[in-house]
Amino acid sequence: MGVSRGSRRLLLVIALVLVVTSSLTVLGANKVTIKFFSNLPDRTAGQGRLEQLLIENYIKANPGVEVKVEALQDEPYKQKFRVYTAGNQLPDLFMVWGQPAFFDPIMKGGYAAELNKNDYKDYGFFEGALDGFSMNGKLYGLARNTDLMVLYYNEKIFKDHKVKIPTTYDELATAIKAFRKAGITPIAQNGRDCWVLNILYQDLVMKESGDPTLIYQALDQKVKFADHKHLLAAAQDLQALINLGIFQDSFVAADYGAARNLFGQEQAAMYYMGAWETGLAADENFSASFRNNVSVVPFPGMVGKGKGQATDLMGWFGGGYAVSASSPVKAEAIKLLNYIMAPENWAKNAWQLGLVIPGQKYDQFMTGQENKLQIQISEIINQSTSFSGTPWNDAATPGFKVDSETLIQEFAAGMKTPQEFLRACDQAAQKALN
Repeated sequence: MGVSRGSRRLLLVIALVLVVTSSLTVLGANKVTIKFFSNLPDRTAGQGRLEQLLIENYIKANPGVEVKVEALQDEPYKQKFRVYTAGNQLPDLFMVWGQPAFFDPIMKGGYAAELNKNDYKDYGFFEGALDGFSMNGKLYGLARNTDLMVLYYNEKIFKDHKVKIPTTYDELATAIKAFRKAGITPIAQNGRDCWVLNILYQDLVMKESGDPTLIYQALDQKVKFADHKHLLAAAQDLQALINLGIFQDSFVAADYGAARNLFGQEQAAMYYMGAWETGLAADENFSASFRNNVSVVPFPGMVGKGKGQATDLMGWFGGGYAVSASSPVKAEAIKLLNYIMAPENWAKNAWQLGLVIPGQKYDQFMTGQENKLQIQISEIINQSTSFSGTPWNDAATPGFKVDSETLIQEFAAGMKTPQEFLRACDQAAQKALN
């Protein structure tokens, strides 16, 4: 019995549908999905914008790849990271801080995939930039930025109130008094995050002692926090500045975004923060007035008081990226990492967009069109006499990080005297050594 013309046509259609469906299934099976965990939740400005742009460019060049981004602010990021680690379910590609308290347990625990050092010999990383991302001669991550603590300030606010830009501790104290009298917050501070307070204390230790190694000697208990005059003097300096009203009211409860917005909305004269905020000069979330008037200087030295200078800087290589050792798409995640951190991608764009100081050499990417903050921060780096290294709260164990950050917050809130704070630091350091 023959098949009718209509039936043959129907069978042909069915066959074509099966072929197309089969092809789509194969394509779907071959599609690679990379889970990307970031600490840059704003994907429209700053480093988050660049990170997202590079991911989108990678997807365009690799149509078989999908990238799912999860992005949280620093503190929520750290909390979620601990959850992922506890369940051994880290996303394929994730941001890390290349500091002992954060990344050492990840490397020791085998959570991060080893990277091939030879892949990065032409990436132009600064000397020492990858030290915090390495262990036992093996490389597990790449540095994103050069981190440097500086004092951003609003030129117009200083000019309007006839206040001198502080270059010494005494001038800073004078500026604080003047702005407080005028009803203006001297320095915007995210005290709830704690780590900035830790860094400020270490900055004061460097300015008092002129010795970038002193606080690390105390961590190793080669000297005692409570017995060393410069460690005590720095604690007294911080207490004196807080008593003068250096930060906004209720600063202990303010998070990163709140402090940044307070400064960006021109309600604070200064902002003590890292060079990763170079993008303030280009952030269109803030007014043209602010962008035109934001400027930067090193944190003041102790002329006539301590041994340190303004050129003794809190500087290190912090944030970067690593790949999960258990990722089912590890090879593709490493390809994405290598693409993002290729000098012509991260270093070039980070510099030319005025977003941040890269952890890679950027001389070849200078155009002569750099914004004011880029030029000023580069000058600060070039004039430096010493760099601190990893902030002290991140330079030991994860437990010490929690203890030191709790102690500094209690001290800043007036719950401990300088002597009590330092004795507690000794106890925490001793516990970390045991």
